Amino acid sequence: MSGNLLKVQPIRNGTVIDHIEAGRGRKILDILELGNSGTTISLLINVQSKKQKRKDIIKVEDRELDENEIEKLALLSPSARVNIIRNYAVADKKIVDIPEFISDVVQCPNENCICNNERGATSNFSLVDNKSIQIQCTYCGRKIDEENINFL
Repeated sequence: MSGNLLKVQPIRNGTVIDHIEAGRGRKILDILELGNSGTTISLLINVQSKKQKRKDIIKVEDRELDENEIEKLALLSPSARVNIIRNYAVADKKIVDIPEFISDVVQCPNENCICNNERGATSNFSLVDNKSIQIQCTYCGRKIDEENINFL
């Protein structure tokens, strides 16, 4: 076997999340609850990359991520790429971008915020800084940095 050859089994249908920041793969599996999906999942950690020094890759068979999951992914690893696989070929490529407005994805840490106390109210955040990943609640104004984000 040659020195730098990485052999990973292709999937027939599903999702490949590529260019995940190194070390974030396990957290993404937990937050997106992919481990509970009952399907085969491959997690590659600290894989060499040309664009990044190291990256993680997640392959999920027979399941495509929805828009809500892609928004969560954007907050966890904004440089990630989502590839939808159908019949062993890439059917769709999605570049993950943090949206300017985030709705019903993140919980506000302010216990007195209206989104935590009013029935039917959804959490709404606006993006403050996409480099350091900081968002702000549109109701109470509380700012949250990347390490303190709690997902719904």
